[in-house]
Amino acid sequence: MSEAKRINYPIRENINIGEVRISDEVVVVIAALAATEVKGVESMAGNVTNELVSHLGAGKLSKGVKLRVGEKTIDVDVSINIADGYEIPEVCEQVQEKVKSAIETMTGLKVKSVNVKIAGVSVDNE
Repeated sequence: MSEAKRINYPIRENINIGEVRISDEVVVVIAALAATEVKGVESMAGNVTNELVSHLGAGKLSKGVKLRVGEKTIDVDVSINIADGYEIPEVCEQVQEKVKSAIETMTGLKVKSVNVKIAGVSVDNE
C-alpha cells in the first residue's frame, strides 16, 4: 500500500494522555498471519506462507487480504490456497474464527464478517 492510501483506526482515546491509532496494514498482517496458522491453509493467495514472512517482510502478506471499513466495524476478505486432502468448509470456518478472534483481540476493533475465497488447491505431485 502506498503512503497516501494508508488508513489509521482510532482504538483508544484519552484526553489526558493522547490517542492510539492502528494502521490498516497492521490489521491486514494480523489477518494473514492468523489465516496461515490454520491447519490446511497452504498459503495466502500469491503463495506467501508464514516461513516466507521472515524473509520477504510482512508487507507481502497484504496480497491475500482486503479490508472494508464501516462506521464501527470491519469486513475482511481473505484469499487462501488450501492443501490437498482437507475439507474446504471446515478449513474455511476455522479461518473465519481465527481471523476474527485475532483482529478483535489484538486491536479491539469489531469484525463484522470474514469472507474466505479459495484461490487454489495445492496438489502433491508424488
